[in-house]
Amino acid sequence: MSETHPQIAPPKQRRAPLLIGIAALVVLVLVAGFLWMRGGDETGSAGEANEKVVLGTVGASDPYWQVLVDEAAEQGIDLEVKDFADYTQPNPALSEGELDINQFQHIVYLAEYNVANDDDVVPLGSTAIYPLGLYSTKVDAVEDIEDGDTVVVPDDDSNQARALLILQSAGLITLEDGGSIYSTLADIDQDASRVEVKAIKADLTPTSLPDVAAAVVNNDFVEKAGLEFEDALATDDAEDPKALPYVNVFAVRAEDQEDPTLRKLVEIYQDTQPVLDGVQDVSGGTAQLVKVPQEDLQAALDEVEADTAAQQ
Repeated sequence: MSETHPQIAPPKQRRAPLLIGIAALVVLVLVAGFLWMRGGDETGSAGEANEKVVLGTVGASDPYWQVLVDEAAEQGIDLEVKDFADYTQPNPALSEGELDINQFQHIVYLAEYNVANDDDVVPLGSTAIYPLGLYSTKVDAVEDIEDGDTVVVPDDDSNQARALLILQSAGLITLEDGGSIYSTLADIDQDASRVEVKAIKADLTPTSLPDVAAAVVNNDFVEKAGLEFEDALATDDAEDPKALPYVNVFAVRAEDQEDPTLRKLVEIYQDTQPVLDGVQDVSGGTAQLVKVPQEDLQAALDEVEADTAAQQ
């Protein structure tokens, strides 16, 4: 008779694991919901994630880029700044979709890139005009450069022409056609010039200084080379109305020029004073900050592209 009594207990023991499992599932759902809501608080209102933007530049280590990254995050943009070693890389990277936007070039450089590569990269917004300067570690004035000395300029077409105009203004060379944004070494009147001019990659011009009388150094590389902006022997005039083609720009693919996130990023850059202060610090106070309407930038690009194509 005793074998019939133990049949009552087992069903109660099987319900305990089931209840524990249900409770654990409820806890997991609550935790997941909390984490989702918390993530929404960190990335934007109503749980929306920040828009991801990849920007390419030359000189991403400049401190103001991190200021821009932080400010962009506050305004709903997850900005990644990608560094490139030289000027030839960011435009192809943009065209190939590796970047959403870049900021490193002026309009003349962009025009020459588009014409040479049959591309349609367009300016989205302006940043600044940076004067180009002639530097030396051997002499303190242009007059101290001796006849026959070697002077180095950047080898990319747009900066080379600009550099040659500086050398002509300084009385070191004479350009046969009087000089233009298309001048090359071939346009130098050797008989009427005081110095020999050689062209090398822009990032190598400062390192060439121990071996030459002087070099035209792009603004980006001045401080990185241990030079002082105020020690420039000669510069061009950033305030000249003809300097518009040398305004630096944010650039995007043509199909992205109405993208609201990219437009917002440009506005954040232009309207955030700590960013602008950082730009001035890096330029040694030489940058002329400008806000040129996009349509004016595009008109300037169209004109320079037409002139560039006609030169070929």
